[in-house]
Amino acid sequence: MSFKYFIYGALCISAFSCTPRQEINYMKDIDGIALENSIKNSRVDFQPGDQLIISISAKDMEVVKIFNQNYSSSTNVAQYTLPSSNNLPQATPVSGPTYTVDTNGDIVFPQVGKVSTKNENIETFRAKLSDLIRVYVKDPVVDVKLINFKVSVLGEVTKPGTYVIPDGTTTLLGALGLAGDLTPYGVRNNVLVVRNIDGQISKERIDLTSANFINSPFYYLKQNDVVYVQPNAVREKASRVDPNTGLYISVASVIASITVGILALIKN
Repeated sequence: MSFKYFIYGALCISAFSCTPRQEINYMKDIDGIALENSIKNSRVDFQPGDQLIISISAKDMEVVKIFNQNYSSSTNVAQYTLPSSNNLPQATPVSGPTYTVDTNGDIVFPQVGKVSTKNENIETFRAKLSDLIRVYVKDPVVDVKLINFKVSVLGEVTKPGTYVIPDGTTTLLGALGLAGDLTPYGVRNNVLVVRNIDGQISKERIDLTSANFINSPFYYLKQNDVVYVQPNAVREKASRVDPNTGLYISVASVIASITVGILALIKN
């Protein structure tokens, strides 16, 4: 009889402790999807509040000195770089002349004056500034970095948190990679992305197991996007169990053993 109960208990423990089989492959049908359709979503336009590091160089650095006068040596922003191995991303400090996009979408650049960033991204704005500065300098080299582009990755990932992205562009998969990928308990076919643009909240559920999601406007993330990976049923059930349950069972077992021993002594 006791052996029967032992087997029953072992089966119960296995049922609650094992993670059910689930599809963990990403984009399993990627060969059947037209990847070029995702390119149209790759443009990340500047938004009010964005911080840009802009530096100008030329053969004669004295000539472009006036364009770099907004430089502040105290500006030191940590950005995360994607590792080439399985190590966690490393923070790399960047610094330089810093400009903040105002509520009208403009910055004030030395000598040039007010410059609009509306409907511009890093590449197009770099070209725009080059044209404006070329009036004063021959063959200027313009470098633009978006230093406060950040996304938050929460839920069932290895390292949840908020990440500042180099170059101001990343994909959903890139952000999940920064967070160390999903844990075995993360639901891969129902990842939530929440976006706030000018006070308008939008959201979309993404199925990572299907390549169709690369055609979604949420494949390329935007400033302040929030990615949430929900836990599966096993994790949710485990979270409702008292973490001290194992301790209680152990104490109860000891008490039961002592009680049985005492009863045996009394009978004798």
